[in-house]
Amino acid sequence: MWERGRVSEKNVETLQYRFDGPEGAPVLVMGTSLGATWHMWDRQVPELAKQWRVFRFDLPGHGGAPAYPVGSVDELASRLLATLDGLGVQRFGYAGCALGGAIGLELALRHPERLASLVVIAASPRFGTADEFRQRGVIVRTNGLDPIARTSPDRWFTGGFTAAQPAITDWAVQMVRTTDPGCYIAACEALAAFDVRPELGRVGVPTLVLVGSEDKVTGPAEARTLVAGIPDARLAVVPGASHLVPVEQPAAVTDLLVRHFSTAWQPGYVEPSTGQIAIPATPAKPVLAPSPQPHQPAPIAEIAPAAVVPPPVNGRPDPYDTGIKVRREVLGDAHVDRALAQADEFSGDFQEFITRYAWGEIWDRPGLDRRARSCVTLATLVAGGHLDELAFHTRAALRNGLTPSEIKEVLMQSAVYCGVPAANSAFKVAQQVIREETTPTE
Repeated sequence: MWERGRVSEKNVETLQYRFDGPEGAPVLVMGTSLGATWHMWDRQVPELAKQWRVFRFDLPGHGGAPAYPVGSVDELASRLLATLDGLGVQRFGYAGCALGGAIGLELALRHPERLASLVVIAASPRFGTADEFRQRGVIVRTNGLDPIARTSPDRWFTGGFTAAQPAITDWAVQMVRTTDPGCYIAACEALAAFDVRPELGRVGVPTLVLVGSEDKVTGPAEARTLVAGIPDARLAVVPGASHLVPVEQPAAVTDLLVRHFSTAWQPGYVEPSTGQIAIPATPAKPVLAPSPQPHQPAPIAEIAPAAVVPPPVNGRPDPYDTGIKVRREVLGDAHVDRALAQADEFSGDFQEFITRYAWGEIWDRPGLDRRARSCVTLATLVAGGHLDELAFHTRAALRNGLTPSEIKEVLMQSAVYCGVPAANSAFKVAQQVIREETTPTE
């Protein structure tokens, strides 16, 4: 009834997987949350495997899978499809939790011909903010996974469940603790960059959005955003459950999965002219605004302005868009938002200038990676005595992958070539920033 597959370490394009259920049955793919393994679905598999061939996979570096980091949800979806292609699986239903749900949304948007039905659990079109996930990566890079592992039950389960189920709580902690740190950090980067809010109307597969009523990570509000944006979507709120709903309320989740996949399995059909499987187009549905309060006028739909394409600069595309993207990735949304919000008629041109040329031209050049650029930037800021900028570029260096030890070495090198007084001031600034950025929050 079941078989297990493990990828070859020479093949980084596929994932560690396991099959359960009868051969020849429709395939149901199950995706996991960040930090979890395919065992999070153990309580659902016996019932699902009665009528589906259940395919579970581990994220890279999870559950003993080879530790080949993947830094985008799109690449995770591509590796999943490569694995399924190698097994001859072309069309399947998909259920995913959290990061696994993001993979499901990516599949629905980029490869709709492969999906017959979709369930996204504890998911969101955008998971928090990019800063939150990059901060988590800094903590893991500095302290390892133990602080994240110890606090995982607080994010994943309700307090009553952790008190009543100490064995499962301990299992959850160990599951995170044994994950490869580099793969965990890369997955944080993938979630930081994930944002499909403008594209939800293009999801054309029957979708069940499932969420725990007590989920404080991606709760009912995020679930309703998905349901409002996806044309053929239904919402199921599971009472008494937090983020890892399949583990905390296994019977309720199993029942919802069976009912959805039994009734909302969209058949593909062969296009006569091409011989390819095609999916009927689903009319786009606008994102719904919140229900108006009593005695308040209903909101008026807002029409987005047409995109303005900036003119080429010296015959090349304007680097501003690239610059704002790189600037946010390196310095963080909060810092960039503050800088842009403070810009006025006097300073606005300067903000545009540094975004376009410092971030769009220099920081995006391929000759040095961002770690190296952070080293150069820290050293030059020490030389110039620019301590205010040294503070936020120390944060940027941590986000770009430098460890506190490596930052210390940059400052030690600067002491020789820039002078001890300059390095002394720099150490005070950097020490405070590193304490703030690498102290785990309980």
